[in-house]
Amino acid sequence: MSNPFWDERYRGDDYAYGIEPNDFLRAEAGRIPKGRVLCLAEGEGRNAVFLASLGYQVTAVDFSTEGLRKAERLATSRGVELTPIEVDLSTFELGEDAWSGIVSIFAHTPAPVRQRVHAAVPRALHTGGTLLLEAYRPEQIMLGTGGREDATMTPTLAALRTELAGLDLVIARDVDCSTRSSRARDLADGG
Repeated sequence: MSNPFWDERYRGDDYAYGIEPNDFLRAEAGRIPKGRVLCLAEGEGRNAVFLASLGYQVTAVDFSTEGLRKAERLATSRGVELTPIEVDLSTFELGEDAWSGIVSIFAHTPAPVRQRVHAAVPRALHTGGTLLLEAYRPEQIMLGTGGREDATMTPTLAALRTELAGLDLVIARDVDCSTRSSRARDLADGG
């Protein structure tokens, strides 16, 4: 099941994206009600570990064995627990009324997988639950500051509004990212 590209990216002792949480997640994590949180395409665990340090019960899913191994190592070093699940998002079931929060930070997947996952989010969240999502948009590729090279793996804001129908969007905006550390788009659901 493990993905050779991402396993190679995450192999070694260094953390490809660092060990500190994503800036958008750090700023908006307080929107997530206390409880169980699902982190999609979590990679090496920096966001999951951050949320666990805030007292959330975190499940981190990814299809990289190496990424999840490092997520567990980071959690141990920070004295927190998380539940890692190695799975491909194309087959992962989010459940129903299962999560206080779902976090998707730069989880760039093929459009059919993204659409399937996003369609499941409203059912998977508890009433009052929150989705925190940040993704590059297709135009970001031309700026060369990050994101996938395949524009079909980067959603437009209009596509996200359609895919996440049924959620109340609290923050939904397009932002040009001029540096690798800036945000491209952020979206939060307080639904």
